[in-house]
Amino acid sequence: MSDRVINLTKDNLAAHVNDRPFALVDFWAPWCGPCRAFAPTFEAAAEKHPDVLFAKVNTEDEPEIAGYFNIRSIPTRMVFRVNVIVFSQPGALPASALEQVITQASELDMAEVKRQVAEQKEESQGAAD
Repeated sequence: MSDRVINLTKDNLAAHVNDRPFALVDFWAPWCGPCRAFAPTFEAAAEKHPDVLFAKVNTEDEPEIAGYFNIRSIPTRMVFRVNVIVFSQPGALPASALEQVITQASELDMAEVKRQVAEQKEESQGAAD
């Protein structure tokens, strides 16, 4: 594994991902063929984008993390931008599609995203009242 990709555990996830401007997390398992096939693509992207945190969660070793993020299929990738999940998709991606995800996520206006998240929370709280 590339030294640009870190392994996340329940003990280090918050320290690595919280408040990061951009983190890309790959949920995988050692027995998963598509996960193993995707690994070189993920590692190559990590080398190409040193400003992005690239991390992996082994769902076999870290079932609590997989459960918390409601991972139902692997591989699944999630993009976090300043504590907001802005992308989540199961299935293997070719390198070009992964590059598109990274580009689109990096171009997001996070002030607007956070405003929309706050509106959705207000709406859901109003509906619950």
